[in-house]
Amino acid sequence: MISLKRFSLFTFAILFAVICAAPYALAQQPPLAIKPIRPSQKASVMQTIGVTDISITYSRPPVKGRTIFADAPATMAARAKGEATLDNQNERKPGEPIVPYDHVWRAGANEATMFVVTDDVLINGKPLKAGTYSMHAIPGKEEWTIIFNNDAGQWGSFQYDDKKDALRVKTKPQATSDNQELLTYTFDPVIDNVATVNLRWEKIRVPFTVEVKDVKAAWRVHADALIAANPTNETLPLQVANTYAREKNWDEALKFVDQSIKIKETFPNLSSKANILWGAGKKEEALTVADAAIAKGKADKVNTAAFEKRVADMKAGKM
Repeated sequence: MISLKRFSLFTFAILFAVICAAPYALAQQPPLAIKPIRPSQKASVMQTIGVTDISITYSRPPVKGRTIFADAPATMAARAKGEATLDNQNERKPGEPIVPYDHVWRAGANEATMFVVTDDVLINGKPLKAGTYSMHAIPGKEEWTIIFNNDAGQWGSFQYDDKKDALRVKTKPQATSDNQELLTYTFDPVIDNVATVNLRWEKIRVPFTVEVKDVKAAWRVHADALIAANPTNETLPLQVANTYAREKNWDEALKFVDQSIKIKETFPNLSSKANILWGAGKKEEALTVADAAIAKGKADKVNTAAFEKRVADMKAGKM
């Protein structure tokens, strides 16, 4: 056995650090557990509006012939104050509704339903910041309240605190002729900047809208952030330049293609600049840059044949 005296101070320090860190590392490991089989299975649905991702993660309770939405009998209502949840299967008596009116519900089963959005949006026209929320609901015969709460890690709605609400919106439930056995969330319809979320269970549909007020502005925020985080990547500003070029926004396209070229001259960004200048009506400057693009491409052993044909057509007045 080697004596500790033979270890250098540096080696001893490393060993000491490892020994001290070991209990912490072990503590960070999740405990071993068998994944349970739950009667209400977990599901997730996602929709992208522009570049904004919206996801809903929830558990899907079945109807199983039970009464789902109804008034709480007096004996049931007495178990909760105000809006407090009555969604407790351990206390629920036979025949009592699964989701009694006028009480907070987790909008699913097991953990509270989770709503995640990557950009600021409007919910039924009201602002909600980008973030992760627990989603609850207060159902009613004529009107529902959909709740986005800042406590995203709660089980059910048992610890729900309205002081942590980020937003509440109202919506109207709609009766359906068909029975939806398992609780389901869908995004339908979806247009360029708005998606309608539908909660479907039993013979009820409950819709609310998620709107990205300015899809292009959200895209630009993401693009600017990615470019700023990768200042030596010439491809990113070129992608932005080409997006603006497709929209014939020549000023923005030129700004970003020049940013790309400043980072590193390549055949792709020089040829793109030539095309942008041509589209902007700056034809002499476009041809000068086009010649430079071809020279750069040949130097880098890039296939420039298609672009050379295009430039020849430019010079011949065919474009």
